[in-house]
Amino acid sequence: MASGGRAGGSRVSVWLTDNPRRKADGQTAEGGLDLERIVATTVRMLDTEGLAKFSMRRLATELGVTAMSVYWYVDTKDDLLELAVDHISGELSLPDLTDENADWRDQLRDLAVQYRRVLADHPWAPRLLGQYLNVGPRALAFSEATLTVMRRSGVAPHAMTGAISALFQFVYGFASVEGMYRERCREQGLTQDEYYQRIIEAFSQRPATAEPFEEVTEIVEKRSGETGGATEMWERDFFFAIDTVIAGIEVMRDRSRGATQY
Repeated sequence: MASGGRAGGSRVSVWLTDNPRRKADGQTAEGGLDLERIVATTVRMLDTEGLAKFSMRRLATELGVTAMSVYWYVDTKDDLLELAVDHISGELSLPDLTDENADWRDQLRDLAVQYRRVLADHPWAPRLLGQYLNVGPRALAFSEATLTVMRRSGVAPHAMTGAISALFQFVYGFASVEGMYRERCREQGLTQDEYYQRIIEAFSQRPATAEPFEEVTEIVEKRSGETGGATEMWERDFFFAIDTVIAGIEVMRDRSRGATQY
């Protein structure tokens, strides 16, 4: 999954510290508290309330314990958020890498689909992926699976990271926008279709937007007339784009092979 640098540049990732997390000793604190429960509750709160409202005090209240009990397991809020990011990476289904007959295109497409789903289901995740170093065990398992599939594509070793970036940075951006759209719909108390229709009407009825961008308006109106609604339009756009990127990877692979023959 996509990752970024550490905020502030001075804090070491929770995954790169020498201090073992206290769940390793198998003990629990008050109320049967353990790290797994803390992280799972964190993810649920982030999903329902968003990143801005999340705090260690609110988490402790939700768990029914004192804040000090939470800090017995994690040193900082940053550490906990980093653990939450890796936790959702566990929702990613990995392909069968032992299947010698598997088509690398299908497996790569499936990995992209999984990545998009997780980011869209957890709208807070893209921001944290840009803030923290994403090197937890679940994220690394996904990265290794992606590399294994890409090796089967025949893409030259020096081009593999570029090919992976082209695919997953697109998915990261697409899912980020999709997640924000879902959040906006929820804030407005509207379904995705209702909010989309509101945008269409506003865009089409205002001369200031409709006239200078007549072609765009026509495309938008045609899309609004297609069956399936906003959700299905997200799906169509996503899969067309994914197939385009994968086809592009093949073209660049073949071009590279041709260049080495001369």
